[in-house]
Amino acid sequence: MRFMIIVKATRDTEAGVQPEEKLFSAMADYHEELMKAGVLLDASGLQPSSKGWRIKYSGDEQTVIDGPFAEAKELIAGYTLIEVKSREEALEWARRFPNPMGEDAEAEIEIRQLYELEDFGPSEALTRFRQLGLASQQ
Repeated sequence: MRFMIIVKATRDTEAGVQPEEKLFSAMADYHEELMKAGVLLDASGLQPSSKGWRIKYSGDEQTVIDGPFAEAKELIAGYTLIEVKSREEALEWARRFPNPMGEDAEAEIEIRQLYELEDFGPSEALTRFRQLGLASQQ
């Protein structure tokens, strides 16, 4: 089972404020533990939304909307992707995640399970995804 630990953005992350060394160290320690346990798949921080864009679809029409985006609390500042045996194990790892904004700061992480191809019924399109190797094939 794959889970994404999503670090919610704040005004500071949207302003491009870099974390202090102490926080980088705590995050490195945590991710090293994930790696040693064999559950870490990927992790990264995201640049502020001012450097990104969205594409809005209205039928066949597409509109490109440049950042920044208004509601920082609705944005993602980073993520950690893990693969574990159960929801309980994912919760255990998530509870060990250091406060992503530093000690005594307000912060929020969100944990979401990823779909696996096995969660869907058989179809030609899913067979194509398996051949591409773009999703877990457990």
